[in-house]
Amino acid sequence: MATPLLKESASKLKKAIPLMLKHQIPTTPTNYALWYTYVGEKSPMLNQHLDKVIAQYNTCPPSQSECLYQEFLSDPMELDIIDMQLNLDAMVTELSQSIKDTNLDAGQFQSKINQNHSKLNKIENEGFTIEEVLTVVKSLVRDSNEIKLSAQHFSEQLAKAQSEIDALKAQLKKSEHEIRFDALTGSLNRRAFNKDLKGILEQYPQGLCLIIADIDHFKVFNDTYGHQLGDQVLKAVSRRLDESCQNGTKLYRFGGEEFALIVPNSQLRRARQLAESMRRSLEKLVVKDKRKGDNINNINASFGVAEFSQQDTINTLIERADKQLYQAKRLGRNRVMPI
Repeated sequence: MATPLLKESASKLKKAIPLMLKHQIPTTPTNYALWYTYVGEKSPMLNQHLDKVIAQYNTCPPSQSECLYQEFLSDPMELDIIDMQLNLDAMVTELSQSIKDTNLDAGQFQSKINQNHSKLNKIENEGFTIEEVLTVVKSLVRDSNEIKLSAQHFSEQLAKAQSEIDALKAQLKKSEHEIRFDALTGSLNRRAFNKDLKGILEQYPQGLCLIIADIDHFKVFNDTYGHQLGDQVLKAVSRRLDESCQNGTKLYRFGGEEFALIVPNSQLRRARQLAESMRRSLEKLVVKDKRKGDNINNINASFGVAEFSQQDTINTLIERADKQLYQAKRLGRNRVMPI
């Protein structure tokens, strides 16, 4: 006969799996956990965020799934597995030994309690001298102190393990951020771009558009003002582009002075309008050279836009957007192609 917990679990799975199939969600452990929690309605904030992602993408891209899982359920990180495993193994071994030691001490204490209990019965039945009674009491006190020290040691071991676990969680969180985000600009990185684009193309590519932007004459900034100012320009451009993202559009640092934007559920015309608004916004951008006190206000970028077609792969879609970007550069820069 199924237990109530088993019935509840089966009921949630019956709700979760059809939803995953409907939105073409891969059947991975992370996604199972995410959607199991979703249908259980145990985390309103998770449901709110997941509903928003589904509304934008008609699916949940892998990068979004990882973020939601990490924020609301756990901390699945891609980092140095060997190092993490060594830390975990060490903690488990130490805790296991502490538990064995404490159990052994408790067993010995229980044995002594039984022995002293037997002596106490003899006191009642046979009569002991006051010295014999005091001896039994002293034995009980001594044994209780021993188990107290053992329990205290175990408590200290647990506290130490908890501290190490907290440190590991912090390391995992930091590593996850480093894996997905660009250290300089704070935008999502090329690795996240590849994963998200692959996920969307596999799950819901209809209307997907790709924008690739390249800062014009960026080498001039570095050669004229130095790499520090070049870094400032990259950060400022990243912030300005990110401010223009809406309706599920995500910004990624594509490499060097190039940025990519994945625009879901769109069309070429709308994506091109978005790129044009971004281009005009960058024209108004001003970066201050703190060393010289000069304002740098000649920041421009060229944009190439491509819309997904049924024949596209990841590479061909990127190539077509890149081709349009090259055309924009060839025609004089600071423009969006196709016209």
